[in-house]
Amino acid sequence: MLKKDLIELCLLHVLSTEDLYGYEILRRIHESFPGTQESGVYALLRGLCKEGCTKQYEGATSDGPTRKYYQITKAGIEKRNGLLDEWRRLRDTLSALGVE
Repeated sequence: MLKKDLIELCLLHVLSTEDLYGYEILRRIHESFPGTQESGVYALLRGLCKEGCTKQYEGATSDGPTRKYYQITKAGIEKRNGLLDEWRRLRDTLSALGVE
């Protein structure tokens, strides 16, 4: 499992708990992956939308610009579960080899 897959898993995981707008997603991802570029996270979000794993909608406007919110779909939940299973297999394999 590569970094891209891990970040996709994290994106889908945070969206499985609540709908979020782009900047809030980015902030949460940077907490765990501080070296990740903003453009990379947005590219992954766009890719997840194209795959049908997430969908976008515009939130209520405030004093600032309209925010695009992301929502996980059924396909996204299925992808999240698959990535989570893959992560667990990798973690268990590394642990069995003594890598911790």
